[in-house]
Amino acid sequence: MALPTLEDPLYYLANFRRVLDWLTSRYADVLSVDEAAFIDDFERLPQPSQALLVRMIMRRGVDFRASRLDYAEIGDTPAAAGPLIAAGWIEEGAPLSPEVLFALTTRPEIAAHLGGWLASLGVSRSAAKGAWLTALQAASPEPRPLAEWAPELEDRHYRLGVDAMCERFRLMFFGNLRQQWSEFVLAELGVYRFETVELEATSRAFSRRQELEAYHHLHRCRERFEADEAMASLLADIPREPFVNEWLERRRGRLIYKLAYRLERQGELDQALSLYRESSAPEARLRQVRVLEAQQATAAALALAERAAADPVSAAEHQALERVLPRLRRKLGQAPGRRPEAAEPPRLDLVLPRAASVERAVARHLCRDEAPVCYVENALVNGLFGLLCWDAIFAPLPGAFFHPFHSGPVDLFEADFQARRRDRFDDCLAALETGDHAAIIRRRYREKWGTQSPFVFWEALDDHLLELALQCIPARHLRLWFERLLGDVRANRAGMPDLIQFWPQGGDPSQATQDATAPAYRMIEVKGPGDRLQDNQKRWLEFCARHDMPVSVCYVSWDPEGDIEAPGLSGSDTAVAGGDS
Repeated sequence: MALPTLEDPLYYLANFRRVLDWLTSRYADVLSVDEAAFIDDFERLPQPSQALLVRMIMRRGVDFRASRLDYAEIGDTPAAAGPLIAAGWIEEGAPLSPEVLFALTTRPEIAAHLGGWLASLGVSRSAAKGAWLTALQAASPEPRPLAEWAPELEDRHYRLGVDAMCERFRLMFFGNLRQQWSEFVLAELGVYRFETVELEATSRAFSRRQELEAYHHLHRCRERFEADEAMASLLADIPREPFVNEWLERRRGRLIYKLAYRLERQGELDQALSLYRESSAPEARLRQVRVLEAQQATAAALALAERAAADPVSAAEHQALERVLPRLRRKLGQAPGRRPEAAEPPRLDLVLPRAASVERAVARHLCRDEAPVCYVENALVNGLFGLLCWDAIFAPLPGAFFHPFHSGPVDLFEADFQARRRDRFDDCLAALETGDHAAIIRRRYREKWGTQSPFVFWEALDDHLLELALQCIPARHLRLWFERLLGDVRANRAGMPDLIQFWPQGGDPSQATQDATAPAYRMIEVKGPGDRLQDNQKRWLEFCARHDMPVSVCYVSWDPEGDIEAPGLSGSDTAVAGGDS
């Protein structure tokens, strides 16, 4: 989809028309009668009316003053509004509540036009605008048009009436309500660059109207949940039957899980347990175990935990069950069983002057000219993977992409993400065996710089870091990391060590034995005073230690007599630390 240039003052109208054309060509069987009629009627409007409507659609809210809809390319705003009012798409002079009135007016305007009324309510003219609104709300006035609230204001008020319809258009186009109309502008400005993926004419997010409505309903329920609506009214509107559509079912299962967790935190254990049993979210089974334990139903909790341990849904569940099972068995008088010992990474203890960033303090302390240290967290491994496997990640598979503004495939976190692209990923990872991976990564880094990716964080990568990593990290270690990442993308994109130290001239000289094949790097997880390892960090550290990768955990104590250091490393998070120790 070619975007109009921002030099065209009607660029936003051209973008909206492209969306309508997109929907007409891909969603003709999904559009409602009213939506199809809107698209047809929109094209018959005068251009200024089209432009005014799109300006209102793309701004926040539904209430506008005519004086604030002043655009040179539109001209006379009331004249442009006339056909929209006639079509019923905007309403002029709708009653305004005090809240909307105050949102549309400034403090001086309120003082000028409502000052006498506020004074009669006993509110000082010097009070804050919020205090005025509170006093007016307490008086419980009926909503009234702007011309009645402030007759001398001499302005018009328009209320957008097609916002819900256009929100559905946005949902159909993007497949979500997270992305806004501004995506077009940001792409044209170069703020966002998106990979060009060949889209089939049939590519779309929803195959039936029912799916669109179900997604929209779940989204509204999620908003009500986040607004802390009473659980009773919210639960009454949650779909209780599973969706056939797996994508929608995952959203329903996740929402039910969130409701169940809130109920659990509130002590409503019976209701929480019932909802956990309904939820298809992977974490729901473990929460059932914990609720059963809290209800003193230890035997039931143990039985469920043992079934889960026999077939865990993820490494995170397996890890948690290893802690839960011995405790449940002891409560029932059973032998707790032997818990497998995890491989322990080496420990490094440091006492350093207090600093704003403990990670950067360690980086400065350990850095040498011959052994630079970079603060990378998850960016390096993810970035190298994303660059090497770019073609597999952005493969134009059915259902993976359906508009030009995807930062990654829709099925990125699905269980079959790797399986659907197995041959492509095998081809990408084969470069690690032939030694071609470095050249591929360098080329992709140059060609794709700045393009949106679910794995590559461009600000966290620079040429120097990239070269150090390709020179010092063995291909066999990269392959192990990448295969683990593919095993559970959602869980394994995070939890990697904070720092990495490189020895470009050879292996770590602190190691007792050295050979020509010894890794010329080490990764370091940093923990400040009182901090402890998180579960996902433990899993990454155990994985690295099990595969003989050089990784250690650095525990920092602050020197009580040391001066406070200046803020951390300048530049990006992966800037190479300067040697100062």
